[in-house]
Amino acid sequence: MSIVFGVLVVLHLLGWAIVLGGTLVNMRSGLIAKGVLHGALTALLTGLILAVLAGATATADDPVIWPKLIVKLVVALVVCALVWWGGRREKAGTPLVGAVAGLTFVNVVIAVMWR
Repeated sequence: MSIVFGVLVVLHLLGWAIVLGGTLVNMRSGLIAKGVLHGALTALLTGLILAVLAGATATADDPVIWPKLIVKLVVALVVCALVWWGGRREKAGTPLVGAVAGLTFVNVVIAVMWR
């Protein structure tokens, strides 16, 4: 089970890396690259699977922090919605691309710092 969990964590991190990298590269042009939506959906899906696995394998010594996961889910859903909406437009604009990059960074900080 730990191998499956590890592979899912790697895919989850790669998804967020695609989102952050794709938005930072296109920040000046104000465009949302097509791969950013795929990265966001990968991160969202693997995050949901990881949450289910964490809940199924939780113990009294290692409980799941459900408020943390709910906050991360809400941020991920907002990122996916912004990327989807911005990707449908000819030019998303620098503020929207910056918001996606900022929210992605916030999601990573929550994952690391909230214990």
